Amino acid sequence: MTIVTAFVVAIYAAFISWMWGWGTIFALWQEAGLGAICVALALLLSTYVLRTWRIYDYFPKETQAHFARLFRLVQIHNLLNIMLPFRSGETSFPLLMRQEFDVRLARGTAALLVMRLFDLHALLAAAGVGLALEKRSLTVWVLWAIFLALPVIAFVIRHRFFDVARRIAPKKAQGIIHEMQAGLPVDGRAFTRAWGATIINWFVKIAVLAWVLALMGKIDLPAGFGGALGGELSSVLPVHAPGGVGTYPAGITAGAIGFGASTDKAALSSLGQAAVNVHLLVILSSLIGTALALFVRVRKSSGDTQA
Repeated sequence: MTIVTAFVVAIYAAFISWMWGWGTIFALWQEAGLGAICVALALLLSTYVLRTWRIYDYFPKETQAHFARLFRLVQIHNLLNIMLPFRSGETSFPLLMRQEFDVRLARGTAALLVMRLFDLHALLAAAGVGLALEKRSLTVWVLWAIFLALPVIAFVIRHRFFDVARRIAPKKAQGIIHEMQAGLPVDGRAFTRAWGATIINWFVKIAVLAWVLALMGKIDLPAGFGGALGGELSSVLPVHAPGGVGTYPAGITAGAIGFGASTDKAALSSLGQAAVNVHLLVILSSLIGTALALFVRVRKSSGDTQA
């Protein structure tokens, strides 16, 4: 898998060099300015801290007083998720949670599924805002509000759903159903915190990427917003190339065009260069976050001390 990833990244680098040249790509960073890039990186890194807090709050008993340790775990999981194809890096999360915090695989997997549903819902809700603003229709806004409330509705009726599942499932599956239910937020307050953290996290990330894309691609902010959404949606979906190579910039380009970016040859070339740079920015922020996590002092648990 590592060889495949390295090969795809090498092909991607060669394509960029042939299409535009790396000098042209990096010239956009100079035009944007060091200050703007540093601000963008700082804000992206803040989203990693917020993601860690979401998991920290999700597993309070297991992770109590081990935020730094959890931050390192989240960064490793995030890097694997970016670099491995077809979202295969996701499987590392429950494994790492079991290794570091003794969280059962079924519960860790269920929690990951819930958080990924939160993530996908937040992204689609953000896309819905753009659609509603474009259509300027009361009906679209009503449908968007209903969609926004779906997680709340699902959480309210969760007990009925699991009761039905327990009645129809075989005995061997009862333990899995119990672990899946245990993977949900424990109460309404925990649900609100997890959902709220998700909304804030994605709002910040999409806003930063839209700003950088508009800055480098010389497009309107709504088109930048659409491009940021397109790139992130491409990374959430199962069809995800190693490192997001090709798929992430393509998602950015498609999203920006969908939100009104010009499709003439010069504008499309400029947008393609900006999309590649935004992709590099995302990868760079992940690498910096992982590097920082490796230097964070991790407090040993009592079990580790005794061992």
